[in-house]
Amino acid sequence: MTAEPGLRERKKQQTRQLLADTARRLFAERGFEKVSVAEIARVANVSQPTVFNYFPTKEDLVYSALEQFEDDLLTTIRDRTPEESILQAFGRFILRPRGFLAAEDEQAAARLVEISRMIAESAALQARERQILDRYTSSLAALIAKETRASDDDPRPAVTAAALIGVHRTLIEHVRRHILAGDRDLARLARTTKTTAKKALAHLEHGLGDYGATHSHAGRLKVADEGS
Repeated sequence: MTAEPGLRERKKQQTRQLLADTARRLFAERGFEKVSVAEIARVANVSQPTVFNYFPTKEDLVYSALEQFEDDLLTTIRDRTPEESILQAFGRFILRPRGFLAAEDEQAAARLVEISRMIAESAALQARERQILDRYTSSLAALIAKETRASDDDPRPAVTAAALIGVHRTLIEHVRRHILAGDRDLARLARTTKTTAKKALAHLEHGLGDYGATHSHAGRLKVADEGS
């Protein structure tokens, strides 16, 4: 059983949520770039250092929930059954509805529109998102290397992690593109996102050897040994 958090921990969680909610409201009203951390602190009635104690950067006020995504992803890969491949475990994880798409209501749609526009209008947020996804890739590659007992010179963990997080990037872009184009039907968007994910996963499962070849007789890529 999981123990209930103590009073001190609950207060920390409440403060963290207050800061995130305050920042989101101010960002939505005026845009990410036009709101300072000092203003967020003032409206939330805390000191500016307190904000940075909970969120190391201003961008983290937007992306803080992604920490749980990373933890859940690594746990899924780490706890897979012996018969399950890394790709299968990742597919099981990525196909599970989560976040706003899992809610599928008007309030969730409004929040998703709000966040999508905020990110689309902010170069700083887009840069932070790339940093976060790069971190996912590195942590996943390290876990895969450990799980498969790969040597430092084995490229497969890094290539595998890049491909899997590439699927995640593609799904983020799919959702954001449709939301910014005016699609507010989250149930339909959840279905098309799942379809896109399945197609991407199948593409990885079947391999890239013949992909893009214009002649039917094209064969698999042949890589000569270095010493040959």
